[in-house]
Amino acid sequence: MSEVAQQHETDYERVQRSPEFQALRRRFRRFVFPMTAFFLAWYLLYVLLADYAHDFMSTRVSGNITVGLLLGLGQFVSTFVITMVYANWANKHQDPVADELRREIEDGTLA
Repeated sequence: MSEVAQQHETDYERVQRSPEFQALRRRFRRFVFPMTAFFLAWYLLYVLLADYAHDFMSTRVSGNITVGLLLGLGQFVSTFVITMVYANWANKHQDPVADELRREIEDGTLA
């Protein structure tokens, strides 16, 4: 990179180019994209079943409890489970690396 270009480079651009930041983004994407795809597929399955499988969804499990009701409640449960899994994963794998990167940025030691 030319000297003139380096003089005009912002701190944000320098951090974005750093291998540490790139690894942080890659790790985040490897977790979030598959988890998002899983949740969207699960939600789409629920919507399709609700629209096209009326008999299945209205099957009584116990009293007035139907398969559709259980799957609908499962949507809420899965949302909370995904949130807890992500928070746990981020606390163990993302946050320590992000904290170290932040310290390097604040100290001016990031290359």
